[in-house]
Amino acid sequence: MHSMAIVEWGQALKPLDQPDPAPQGTEVLVRVTGCGVCHSDIHIQDGVIDMGGGRKVEYAKLGFPLPHTLGHEIVGIVAALGPEAKGAKVGDKRVVFPWIGCGKCDFCRRGEELLCANGRAIGVRVAGGYADHVLVPHPRYLIDYAGVPEALAATYACSGLTAYSALKKLSHLGPEETIVIIGAGGVGLSAVMIAPAAVKARIVVADIGERKRDEASKAGASAVYDNSDPDELKRLRAATQFGAGAGGAIDFVGAPGTAQFGVNCLRRGGTLVEVGLAGGETPFGILTFMQRMLTITGSYVGSLDELKELMALVKAGRIPAIPVATRPLDDANRVLDDLRAGKISGRVVLTP
Repeated sequence: MHSMAIVEWGQALKPLDQPDPAPQGTEVLVRVTGCGVCHSDIHIQDGVIDMGGGRKVEYAKLGFPLPHTLGHEIVGIVAALGPEAKGAKVGDKRVVFPWIGCGKCDFCRRGEELLCANGRAIGVRVAGGYADHVLVPHPRYLIDYAGVPEALAATYACSGLTAYSALKKLSHLGPEETIVIIGAGGVGLSAVMIAPAAVKARIVVADIGERKRDEASKAGASAVYDNSDPDELKRLRAATQFGAGAGGAIDFVGAPGTAQFGVNCLRRGGTLVEVGLAGGETPFGILTFMQRMLTITGSYVGSLDELKELMALVKAGRIPAIPVATRPLDDANRVLDDLRAGKISGRVVLTP
């Protein structure tokens, strides 16, 4: 098995060749045909999580062993089955749901594997899809994508799923309301395209990059704003119902400045959904939420059921395709560098 792996935290990935894993029990061996590159891969490669206030958590101290293979937006073909793997057959073309829990705790039994304290997320906790093969614990994590282009299908396992789950948290807002999407990178752009199938509210986008604002407009945003310009907040609020502010905002960046912008653009009783992983501390006071009766909620990727819902919408033709480019697996370091530098539009999928 050939992979591009982290062998030292904070350093470039290295090629690694090992024997192909043999599936045991309910495991399925998937031959990877594509794996999307996600901004969270950069954080894992760095080996550090910024918790704000000068506090940082190191992956090495959390017990993450090296070498480690990144990659959680995986599409591929079933290559081999463990003796207890029922519900799949060799040759099946599937998207892999990577956000897997221990399978034994109350959260997992309720289908809330994202809340599992002992998760086995593929590409995060266990070896992922920057490789030509990957092990999946059970066939239930394999989702059919018939009729969807292969590379595009891979992106729905994280980029699309994360956007869909975040949008669903604002599905209570009516068509007279406004939802502000902050950050029009790969996930934010996915949210713009998924929004008509997931929410009723009007969608606007805030991003500091002119190119990304242009892309958001082309993707269907009703309006775009430069959140680095102090006057844009007034213009955004003035365009909402009664000039009161947005009913919801989704922060796909997750930095102190974007979180503050999200709070500032909300009407009373509005909801801020925090998604991005840029890190840092929230810059607003507690009284802000009490006096304006605001809600702040976190949203982390999505559930297996939500991925099934999303893929059904995609297969029904209700969600337009985000821009997807493919690059060879051995170009993984260059792709990660381009992503760090903000040079990537849409999504890049690595192909072995």
